[in-house]
Amino acid sequence: MSNALHRSDSLPRSDSLQLIAMHGWCGDSRSWDPWLPLWQGRGWNCSCGERGYGHRAAVEPSWADGPGPRVVIAHSLGPHLLPPAVLQRADALVLLTSFAGFVPTGRDGRSLRAALDGMARELDGPDPASMLMAFLQQVAAPAPPGLLQATPAAEPLTASGLQQLQDDLALLARTTGLPEGFPQGAATLLVQAGADRIVAPQARRALEDALPGADVLTLGQAGHGLLGTPVVAMVMAWLDQVEAAQRS
Repeated sequence: MSNALHRSDSLPRSDSLQLIAMHGWCGDSRSWDPWLPLWQGRGWNCSCGERGYGHRAAVEPSWADGPGPRVVIAHSLGPHLLPPAVLQRADALVLLTSFAGFVPTGRDGRSLRAALDGMARELDGPDPASMLMAFLQQVAAPAPPGLLQATPAAEPLTASGLQQLQDDLALLARTTGLPEGFPQGAATLLVQAGADRIVAPQARRALEDALPGADVLTLGQAGHGLLGTPVVAMVMAWLDQVEAAQRS
């Protein structure tokens, strides 16, 4: 399966829904594998971004030509990893356990910034894979980490992949608001995780404040990775409504 562009066996219509999916930090496009059969089954035109942290080539997604509705679905840091020119053309967005600014203000923010500084040092250290695997355990929690899709951290790390992780970790630390190009007024679904160990509660609330018109779906027992939840079916139902509304 290509990590760049995923299409259904039959070529999508020129007016089919276009979907760009973007993974978060220390992830890759394989995180969308549970979603792809559903997107393809509807004949949607799907493009998955890839940062190239591991052995998969970096891919910057783009919209295809055509009048179909354009949807971004992104996890965690994913919206901030998309080019503004791509983001601003979206008609609808699904933000999975995401944020505007990652580091909150006050004492919690200071401790989190110190943790990010420590992660940056470990990426330059002799055993960055151990830190990445520990991070992914927190992404999965409270679910077992075995439920995670394959990740770059489980593969031999390359110098270029480590540099991209370092660059994007610095981006994570300096996020202060919605990413450049965010389309104000676009239909938006925020999927929040009540047991998220990565995104602070203050950051989750700040995202809701920044997007007061968004629909909010909170999965109270879910962790950052939303593992073991019905999130795929719930988001697909919302996307079906978006597609119907865009065509009416």
